[in-house]
Amino acid sequence: MWTWRRLKVRFPADIAPHSTEQTLYFDQQGLLKRHDYDVEISGGTAAAHYVSGLKKFSGIVFPTKRRIVPRQPNGHSVPEPLVVSIDLDQIVLS
Repeated sequence: MWTWRRLKVRFPADIAPHSTEQTLYFDQQGLLKRHDYDVEISGGTAAAHYVSGLKKFSGIVFPTKRRIVPRQPNGHSVPEPLVVSIDLDQIVLS
């Protein structure tokens, strides 16, 4: 069993993110696995954003799968409804 490390980020007022407070989860290799935030422009909707499917393009590793699902008040995510699903198969760097 392995544990993700967590980093809580608070953005200053002069930066306009979709959420001023966010939590990032990293695996043992330092790779982002999950990104939690409350979507402030839609009433503070709690989201858990998972990234996976790591592939290398032009020598840089990118997550090719993104899934965003609701997050409960206790911090646990729920699998449905699936809010956003993105699959990338080609990334071109210029």
